[in-house]
Amino acid sequence: MPRPMLLIHGGAGDISDSRIAGKFQGIKQALRCAWRLLNPENGSTGCALDAVEAAVRSMELDENFNAGYGSCLNTKGEVEMEASLMEGKDLRAGCITLLRDVMHPITVSRRLIEKKRHTFLGGEAALELALATGSEKLPPNALVTEGARFTLQEFQEQVAQGKDPFFARTELAEEKPLNSGPKTDPSGETVGAVAINSEGHIVVGTSTGGITGKWPGRIGDTPILGSGTYADNMRGGVSTTGHGETIMRYNLAQRILAAMDCKGLSPQAAADQECREMTRRLGGTGGAIVVAPSGDIGISFTSRRMAWGYVKNDTIFYGIEGQVVHQEPFTE
Repeated sequence: MPRPMLLIHGGAGDISDSRIAGKFQGIKQALRCAWRLLNPENGSTGCALDAVEAAVRSMELDENFNAGYGSCLNTKGEVEMEASLMEGKDLRAGCITLLRDVMHPITVSRRLIEKKRHTFLGGEAALELALATGSEKLPPNALVTEGARFTLQEFQEQVAQGKDPFFARTELAEEKPLNSGPKTDPSGETVGAVAINSEGHIVVGTSTGGITGKWPGRIGDTPILGSGTYADNMRGGVSTTGHGETIMRYNLAQRILAAMDCKGLSPQAAADQECREMTRRLGGTGGAIVVAPSGDIGISFTSRRMAWGYVKNDTIFYGIEGQVVHQEPFTE
């Protein structure tokens, strides 16, 4: 059986230099929160579902990421969130979209799985499920950050100048002038986690606030099985991030798993191949994290940067661009 593995991402996009430190801090915090739930050496039950939920919840609380607090804003200046959670034994899943005023969409996804009735729920029905299963309804605009407001303002200015908004950013490419805008940087990208426990059980979770300047009611790739999330104990697990319209049209998660199945590619080779082909064909960029049934992993992206991290041999490995890998000892 494989050794437990927890691999996470904090979003792919045009991440500015000033945001790197916050991304790294959030990635490491999420790994420390979740790894103790997965590693049986810590005396835990080794539940992959618990570990994935914990990792994503940690990033949903962190405004360095575009999920939960810090989510991107639609054209009305509102937060509409999405999440999905899938387990690879029985292929059960919970997909949530157009959720408002709740801190942890990933937990609402888990509650939908536990209901064992439906797989996908959105809007008011998703909010009703959240409130009926222990989530707290937040005051209006409680999830809106100054950074998200700044990014929406920039987007609106670009549209007013006649620029094509199709590849709307979820990251801000350039540094902001020191004398303008809020001191906090704009919100980041989709977050996700893939875990396999010592019994070979694979779980994947993904959560997002979408893209800046989206129309109200827009749904991205994150809650769509096979695009933003997929888990199958016999094939592997994938969580994706990037331009949602591109990822859902390409069905990125399933294509990566198919490349592993049909071509015998490693998780790394499959992710590299399919991320590149997606961008070549459709123009939009993105990335993916992958775990195979063997426990082998893949990390790939065509965006400028993608924050990622994992734990191996009591060491946290993490990065955000190219082949540069940072590491530090794991501490509780």
